[in-house]
Amino acid sequence: MSAIYKREMKAYFTTFIGYAFIATFLVLSGVIFSLTTLSQSVGGDITTYYTFIIFAFAILIPLLTMKLFSDEKRLRTEALLMSSPVSLFGIVMAKYLAALTMFAATFALSCVNLIPAYMYGSQNTAVIIGNICSVLLIGCAFIAIGVFMSSITENQLVAAITTIATIVLFLVIGMFSSGIGFAPLRIVLDFFSIFNRFTMFTYGIIDWSALVYYASVSFVFLFLTVRVYERRRWA
Repeated sequence: MSAIYKREMKAYFTTFIGYAFIATFLVLSGVIFSLTTLSQSVGGDITTYYTFIIFAFAILIPLLTMKLFSDEKRLRTEALLMSSPVSLFGIVMAKYLAALTMFAATFALSCVNLIPAYMYGSQNTAVIIGNICSVLLIGCAFIAIGVFMSSITENQLVAAITTIATIVLFLVIGMFSSGIGFAPLRIVLDFFSIFNRFTMFTYGIIDWSALVYYASVSFVFLFLTVRVYERRRWA
């Protein structure tokens, strides 16, 4: 498992993908922070910044995940990977953790944006910590979605587009529920909304039900990825 993890981490820096992700993330976060927080009056709302970052994940996350499994199919190395002395779960987790490491490390770098927020404004540390925790958890869930989408196609572009579509669906699904008169359907849509569960964190409150939900989304999509390869192994 560690060998696959190291190979994936190395692949991010031997191709343009890792550099493209880091550069795009840092530039976007800097621009969004400037427009939503620094441009406001003293003590600008930091939650607006993190809200826009979450929506930016629809573009950023596919950069990390689109090649994880689709590239194995394209390069015809999938059979070699599946015959390695590592369980399918270990293979999936190694690739997932590599993408998660890149995401978390880059997100940590982007947190330097908070320095001027503290220097020139008054910020609530609990609110910032809540936002950071929620962004990391949402990132974990979105990466799991991207891993699954990459496992069902050999085309990186298709993997990226389907990941974008699924992430956008999870983000906006709750926004339309308020206009639905049929209560059971509205409840279902609200339940699946990732963005709606972000709200409590913006007040600096750890929402344990949201933690369970984000962990469940990650588990479900990773489990589905394992199942895809279990079927493929015995096909």
